[in-house]
Amino acid sequence: MHAIVCIKAVPDTTDVRINPETNTLMREEMQLVINPFDMYAIEEALRLQEAHGGKVTVLTMGPPKVEEQLRDALAMGCDEAILLSAREFAGADTWATAYTIAQAIRKLAPFDVILCGKQAIDGDTGQVGPGIANQLDIPQLTYVSKVREVHPDSSTIVVERLLEEGREVVRSQMPVLLTVVKDINKPRDPTPRSIRKARRADIPVWTSAEIDAEARYLGLDGSPTKVVQIFTPPRRTDQVQIIQGDSAEQAAAQLADILLQHKVL
Repeated sequence: MHAIVCIKAVPDTTDVRINPETNTLMREEMQLVINPFDMYAIEEALRLQEAHGGKVTVLTMGPPKVEEQLRDALAMGCDEAILLSAREFAGADTWATAYTIAQAIRKLAPFDVILCGKQAIDGDTGQVGPGIANQLDIPQLTYVSKVREVHPDSSTIVVERLLEEGREVVRSQMPVLLTVVKDINKPRDPTPRSIRKARRADIPVWTSAEIDAEARYLGLDGSPTKVVQIFTPPRRTDQVQIIQGDSAEQAAAQLADILLQHKVL
């Protein structure tokens, strides 16, 4: 079984900086970590490997410094890592990101399962995983909270999906893309030996030439969505008035009078 995990490096700080010209995150100047939801995807891929054999490949797209997050994934137990990094990838929206990653996954084929976190904590859209599945024309199962069964011989998988009003059990053919929630497992800690091994690992860097991608679909220029403006909201200057009274009823009556005075009621 070949499981591919797509991860994203996200800011590990509240000091988020925006490029005023491109309206995109300045990732080169921030401390990055693996997106927390992607940690659960890595762990689930490793569990599938332990149960059914095969290998786990992890990949991400970003500047050269995100190689460190790939090494963290290797330290957890992933077998191979691929970095998609090129100037032409910069500024990609979710559609262009999904296209680029899907092109890389085609080069890694054959595969059985693609795993992603349900969303990234910086963009918070939850669109890249489903977008990859759409680009590859394979089934997608989102918000997976448990993998119940995997049958490599019949290429089928049964999962539980976490819904707002309960859980749904779904069977699908493989290859399939799963986006996972944190209920699915508890990510393991790397061992000192695995950390040392990950530091020495060779991580290939792929550009658009390696993945046979069309330039018109890449990066900021290939993104259908554009950020028109990003700004910090001005500080609120509203005054706070503390209402006091001998009883809750008296305070409530004073509040009602104030709201009527300001025509709120």
